[in-house]
Amino acid sequence: MTHRATLQTPAPATCGARWGATAAGLVARAGRHATPAHQAAAGALALALLALPAARHALEASMWRHMLLQAPLWMLAGALLLAGLGSSARARVARWNAYGITGLWAAALVLALLMVPRVLDLALVSPAVETTKCGALALAGAALRLSWRPAGLVVQGFFLGNVLPMTAVVGQLYIDSPTRVCNAYLLGDQERLGHWLVGVAALLAVAWLAQVAWRMVMRDSAAA
Repeated sequence: MTHRATLQTPAPATCGARWGATAAGLVARAGRHATPAHQAAAGALALALLALPAARHALEASMWRHMLLQAPLWMLAGALLLAGLGSSARARVARWNAYGITGLWAAALVLALLMVPRVLDLALVSPAVETTKCGALALAGAALRLSWRPAGLVVQGFFLGNVLPMTAVVGQLYIDSPTRVCNAYLLGDQERLGHWLVGVAALLAVAWLAQVAWRMVMRDSAAA
């Protein structure tokens, strides 16, 4: 089960792309048109694919795939799996997740821990850390799905206002660092990830602000 990403011979990008595309395809198809049972089944299948040693090794051989492909796929699979949660269980969860605050806080904590370079290194060599990381990401995805709509714009803005700047700052640190922050990955891979983190943070911020502006325009149009 244990594996280590090497500096000289990383897994081919085509292999990582193949596994990522398979899991992402399941997520996309389930999200477009599927009953909750179908979504949960697709989520379980995606989790099983992502947990395969070959898939893990391919996705973790590159630092940017580790953080920007594997992590979101685990979160999306966890969000899909949540569709199988019954209404009574959702009601119990809602008691401690008022306005989505608890769920968004937990998701932010998981994302913050994932950005710690030591966690990435340990996940490559420790099955316990790897299992904990993947399980936490799946739970974070489920928490986001449960919490996003109840949160409303104010709490969503607070969540993104903390997570996105943190992501951009970490990305800039990866770019500016003259040395490798992760022992398992090359400096060029680290810089590439930094540029991606800054870009993704900016893109998500613009997308959310555009959504807020559109909703305000639609609300004003309906009131007119």
